[in-house]
Amino acid sequence: MMTDSQLVGGPDAAYTVAEPTAEFATAGAGRKPAWLKKPLPQAVSMRKLESLLKEHSLHSVCESALCPNRGECFTRGTAAFLVMGEVCTRDCGFCGIPTGIPSELDPSEPGRVAEAAARLGLGHVVVTSVTRDDVADGGAGHYVATIRAIRARLPRATLEVLVPDFAGRTESVELVLAERPEVFNHNVETVPRLYRTVRPQADYERSLDLLRQAAGRVTSLAKTGLMVGLGERENEVRVVLEDLLAAGVSVVTIGQYLRPSARNLPVAEYVAPGVFKRYREWGEALGLQVHAAPFVRSSFQAGESFAQAVERGPKETCTLPPMPRYNSPDLRRTD
Repeated sequence: MMTDSQLVGGPDAAYTVAEPTAEFATAGAGRKPAWLKKPLPQAVSMRKLESLLKEHSLHSVCESALCPNRGECFTRGTAAFLVMGEVCTRDCGFCGIPTGIPSELDPSEPGRVAEAAARLGLGHVVVTSVTRDDVADGGAGHYVATIRAIRARLPRATLEVLVPDFAGRTESVELVLAERPEVFNHNVETVPRLYRTVRPQADYERSLDLLRQAAGRVTSLAKTGLMVGLGERENEVRVVLEDLLAAGVSVVTIGQYLRPSARNLPVAEYVAPGVFKRYREWGEALGLQVHAAPFVRSSFQAGESFAQAVERGPKETCTLPPMPRYNSPDLRRTD
């Protein structure tokens, strides 16, 4: 079995950070530490996948969100497809995707995604999207069409959807779950106290409710992710892990927040690898499958993560001992 370092971009993974260095130098966390410096990817391999996406008029979250792992993913010939355009109706403080008024949904996009996935020979297909609060069902119907198109073109592939919160519409969640994706992913992103700054148009409890709804369906594995380095406290991360366990989540990803542009929130802290190790140990003690390292991202090496979850199966859980301030009343506050 692969180690966490091999699986989800641990400190020794061989890929680069492709972000504007000026913002990082003034982000408030000081200079980037050694564990955030990586070798450059192969440009030729990257261009092949970029050309394929352009040929099919498609977007990837790797490019649109300025993901630091896009070099390695593109070199490996894989990407997380971003559907419903690349303009979001929300303005989260951490995200590199532009906000504004999106274009109309393109009914031909699901077929193009399926064709591109087939051209790449993907065995595990990840589909995500911008948030579309302007659409009546939040875009759930578009997810359904995309899943069906992929299944028709790649009947043996496994599917992972990384969805928005659909503004709390349970019927939209049910539409997507009815298609039985192998992995149903929705990111809580941060601890509840930081929601007003990091995710001002989202709600922590609403995200937990969505994950509970997904976890109640035996046909889908519930997964989520969060970023650290935004000013959270370690005991707040422990609380989130326990909340996720209670919601029925099976897989959690935890990675370092990296500022994608000057308009985004500054980095409050570059979290040391030892802290990520502690988060992983806490989560695993609870019975969660946790991937935690600086460059971990929710959709990075998602196929390998899913295979590990299937091999791992259910695990007995335990209760973590309390930490100082663990039961502080502000741990779940969102103001």
